[in-house]
Amino acid sequence: MASLHLPCATTPSSQTRSSSRPVFAKPSHFITHAKRNHRLQVSCAATPENQNDSSKNVETPNGKVDRRNMLLGLGGLYGATNLVSAPGASANPIKPPELDKCGVATNLNNNTPLDINCCPPLSQNIVDYRLPPVFQMKIRPSAHRVSPEYIFKYNMAIDRMKRLPKDDPRSFMQQANIHCAYCNGAYDQPGQGTLDLQVHNSWLFFPFHRWYLYFYERILGKLIGDPTFALPFWNWDNPKGMTIPPMFVDPKSALYDEKRNQANLPPAVVDLGMTGNTDPLQVVANNLTIMYNEMIRGNSDVYDFMGNPYREGTPVNPGPGASERGSHTAVHVWVGDPRQPSGEDLGNFYSAGRDPLFYCHHANVDRMWSLWQYFLPSNKVPDKRITDPDFLNAAFLFYDENAQLVRVTVKDSLDNLRMGYDFERIDLPWLDYRPPPQTVAARVTRAGKGAPKAETVFPLTLDKIVRVLVPKTKKGKADELLVLENITVDTTKFLKFDVFINDEDDNIAELDKAAYVGTYAQVPHKTAKKSATSSIRLKLTDLYDDMDVADDDTVLVTLVPRHQGPGVTIGGIKIIENPTPPPPPKTN
Repeated sequence: MASLHLPCATTPSSQTRSSSRPVFAKPSHFITHAKRNHRLQVSCAATPENQNDSSKNVETPNGKVDRRNMLLGLGGLYGATNLVSAPGASANPIKPPELDKCGVATNLNNNTPLDINCCPPLSQNIVDYRLPPVFQMKIRPSAHRVSPEYIFKYNMAIDRMKRLPKDDPRSFMQQANIHCAYCNGAYDQPGQGTLDLQVHNSWLFFPFHRWYLYFYERILGKLIGDPTFALPFWNWDNPKGMTIPPMFVDPKSALYDEKRNQANLPPAVVDLGMTGNTDPLQVVANNLTIMYNEMIRGNSDVYDFMGNPYREGTPVNPGPGASERGSHTAVHVWVGDPRQPSGEDLGNFYSAGRDPLFYCHHANVDRMWSLWQYFLPSNKVPDKRITDPDFLNAAFLFYDENAQLVRVTVKDSLDNLRMGYDFERIDLPWLDYRPPPQTVAARVTRAGKGAPKAETVFPLTLDKIVRVLVPKTKKGKADELLVLENITVDTTKFLKFDVFINDEDDNIAELDKAAYVGTYAQVPHKTAKKSATSSIRLKLTDLYDDMDVADDDTVLVTLVPRHQGPGVTIGGIKIIENPTPPPPPKTN
């Protein structure tokens, strides 16, 4: 099991991987803590000096955070020159919504107006927000490790938020409606007619939700007179945190929400793969494999993780990143109540913010972004920056802790330390959870003999398991990507499918194997056309290292739908050379 202590650098323990690796029993190979080859070692020895010197965490009046400078010294993500628009560059960032033109969001099942108005109170006074100096760093705690005193304080803060007047933009329902309005069609893009404004399934996903939680956290702190209050994160990426945190299941608590899946209350283990597997040990093994894929193995460039570009005047849902379409979506749907018509509360965008667990869930999603930005190995994605001004200058509107309407930009959300908060240090057992190698090619060869070629099958409606042969760009191991093109989905439904390459056992309930490539999933939401089209890329380079592709010039691709019935069509599938290969390893 790997342990990560922040902030610090990660380095591979070796330049090459051993040719002989142990084959682990399933799912016990995570229980025994057996070491995987090419293990990522994390070394960050704390010294008494940096433990006790609180000035390391202080922002000066000039706005320079010492800890940020240290991060930049470790190859941090964004330098100051990346936080402004480049002269002469395109200027089509998504603009903040016009609140006076907010419409009523729509019920996903029958396309009728929702029973509530998601629009916020109006204000003519909009202030450009400036991040305040950081004099004391907030530390967001793991929800499974908080003290009774913290739970009391958190419960009191939510209770006071729920008692605010209904028209107070800081009230519980008004805060919940932020997600409803931005995510269920209440806003149009300013100046673009009826073209929806949507903050999911694109590069806006992480920055929007970071700002959302930032102000939510500050409002709670204001209500209890504690500016150091920090939201907890539900660390569903760690086996010790893979159940709903206990403080959220007390019916007498302000943190309770009755609209949750009763079958998934503790001690049920969260199923990030949505496989339906009932063996909790196998579910944990699947979860760790999913996290390794999302965070380490499956991304070729920054957009594979962050999501595809989304600019003014373009349709919604250009394509989600690995984390958004994976663990993020799974937790939403897993907690949502199947007794409700649209999976309310957490299982639908319009109602998700009504469950206090939503903010705890997204605090961990935000933590994943921070980890990926600064602390995970850069040899997988050498450049994790997005310097496009259309990304950096995209803007949103929020009410702050003083009920002041403020305008914020993406470029000011790129560093959580500069925003004044960090995360409790928690082990990352998925950090080196590379699946065991697949060495038996015989059964794959037999299974592939009866499979059709991809070009004879696509486009297709994915309502059953599909197996096709896809040609590689060259024989043997190569730096390649699997591309699924023109994925058109019914946005009103939960939809998910998994992708496998040369799967030797066809056990679709087990994901902890080399053949598992990745997933596509969505939380139900509204768009003007009730459908959206995007594409995804899945990196195959490490997968080839873990299986015997030998002189094969094709691979067997298996698509496994996890949803019921139609709702997904896929226009095509192909393998391409990686257009952004990693640099060669440095030699001494």
